[in-house]
Amino acid sequence: MDRILIRDLKIFAYHGVNEEEKIDGQNFILDIDAFVDISVPCETDNVDDTVSYAKIIKETIKIFTSQKDDLLERASQRVADGLFERFEKIQSLRILLKKPEAPIKADFGYVGVEIFRERGE
Repeated sequence: MDRILIRDLKIFAYHGVNEEEKIDGQNFILDIDAFVDISVPCETDNVDDTVSYAKIIKETIKIFTSQKDDLLERASQRVADGLFERFEKIQSLRILLKKPEAPIKADFGYVGVEIFRERGE
């Protein structure tokens, strides 16, 4: 199936199990693959026939910053649930949520979780 891709969406939020993460916040980075049939907009060249990546980004930021979660797993699931609710044309989602500033005493690029969800799961 076709995909709408969003890469390296940086969002400042307050997720984490440590209290200071919920107070100080940190940057998170999301990669989103929205699986959508884009055959119609390929023919019509009409944005109303697809799912706007700008609208996906706006909704993701709104969902991701609306509450503080302990776990990346929960924050990722909330994004998936919200995007399915808002955009009926999305059939499935892959969300990679990266936490590059996790409070871990080690040299690493990022820690994170990746989920894949299909509509109706």
